Amino acid sequence: MLDQTQVERLEAEAVNSAKTRQPLYAARRKIFPKRASGRFRQFKWLVMAITLGIYYLTPWLRWDRGPFAPDQAVLLDLANRRFYFFFIEIWPQEFYYVAGLLMMAGVGLFLITSTVGRAWCGYACPQTVWVDLFLVVERAIEGDRNARIKLEAAPWSARKLFLRVSKHAIWLVIAVATGGAWIFYFADAPKLLGEVVTGTAAPVAYVTIAVLTGTTYVFGGLMREQVCTYMCPWPRIQAAMLDENSLTVTYNDWRGEPRSRHAKKALAAGLPAGDCVDCNACVAVCPMGIDIRDGQQLECITCALCIDACDGVMDKLGRERGLISYATLADYNANMAVATAGGTSSVNPSLVRTTSGAFVDGLAHFHLSKIFRLRTYIYLGAWSTIGLVLVYSLLTRERLELNVLHDRNPQFVTLSDGSIRNGYTVKLLNMIPEPRTIEVMLQGLDGGEMSIVGVDQPPSHSFSVAVEPDRLKVLKVFVRQPANLIKGPAQSFGFHIQDQASSESAKYTASFNAPENGK
Repeated sequence: MLDQTQVERLEAEAVNSAKTRQPLYAARRKIFPKRASGRFRQFKWLVMAITLGIYYLTPWLRWDRGPFAPDQAVLLDLANRRFYFFFIEIWPQEFYYVAGLLMMAGVGLFLITSTVGRAWCGYACPQTVWVDLFLVVERAIEGDRNARIKLEAAPWSARKLFLRVSKHAIWLVIAVATGGAWIFYFADAPKLLGEVVTGTAAPVAYVTIAVLTGTTYVFGGLMREQVCTYMCPWPRIQAAMLDENSLTVTYNDWRGEPRSRHAKKALAAGLPAGDCVDCNACVAVCPMGIDIRDGQQLECITCALCIDACDGVMDKLGRERGLISYATLADYNANMAVATAGGTSSVNPSLVRTTSGAFVDGLAHFHLSKIFRLRTYIYLGAWSTIGLVLVYSLLTRERLELNVLHDRNPQFVTLSDGSIRNGYTVKLLNMIPEPRTIEVMLQGLDGGEMSIVGVDQPPSHSFSVAVEPDRLKVLKVFVRQPANLIKGPAQSFGFHIQDQASSESAKYTASFNAPENGK
């Protein structure tokens, strides 16, 4: 157990200070975050490994769909206008599934933000993940915070040039891998990789890699926190998502103030002293360059690294963790009321601790049940409803569709025997990666017969048509009805199709036109 004076005080100043805002067009002050260790840092490592693994490895996963469809598990096939996701295949007219997923993502983001604040920004946002990855490279080459600050201030030398070139070269390799991984989602990954390496890939592939390489390198390596502060709209939107029961990273000044590096001397002199020893560890580890002790700030992404840093200091001092913690505004206000005697005085540590040093009864502490409130259930209900509707639609959707277009000109033709003929464009859509034999039938037209252009078969009320896997078959169909059976200038009848190997079928109601009064 250490005394306050034995805790290292870091010379760290908040670059983005809530108390002193920098001019909008001021030159950027670089941030050199110190490496943190603790449970939240470990959780960020885990999230980073999972998200990067998903992004880089997903295009290489295989999924057997048979000989007539690609075997890449996740593929956005723009050439054939298909989206494959393991056992799910989405056609262009089914884009509402993608819209539904986007709605779920939006509602899910509202749900997460309203309960645990900017957890998305702090852990899973691509900007956060890639900045973390770039910082790993930077620390491995240039050292931790103090070494990087010293290197930045040092004059150019062979060593400094070597370190900087090495760092930026690895950053560029990561950026190229990021852009390269993206294009593999749009074509067969092994084949496209060979084409890219040999220089035979389409120009758009190289353009895409170049653009994503540039954006990854600039955003993740050079701009970093500026993307979150100036470019991302979410910090400005999130305020509408939060309420007094939302969890946010909070400096609990009700137990930390007044700060003192010499608490024993202050107490001996009869002065109050809080738990904060003003070591600046929370400032040093912050990737956004803020001081969480200034309160809630737009720049804070709630990555919770300041919690890890502060908890480490509290452990050394033998004090309770949680000087900086996830807390709700309601709990914070309740504890501040205790620490300030209902707002009648400044923060007094003696009001929140007993003579033995333990916290007094009546202090508010976080419990998981506090975030499960009406708002949470509304968001969760909306999110679940959208998901269930999508799942039900996927399970019940038809994989065989029929569409019919009546010829506009002429509407009908009178044949030499007096019978009337109408022309139709019939479209058979086979939405599975297997060939089918489809029975096309007429229903509800007395004496009606049809003939199909290109099919060598006498007129009949039914035809068998082969349809290729995952393809649209377009037929030119002529329907004929004897004049004595015509019941009016417009008759309704049906086209009916059925897969001979399954029970799947589809119907379409069409109109058969004839001259008025039989003329």
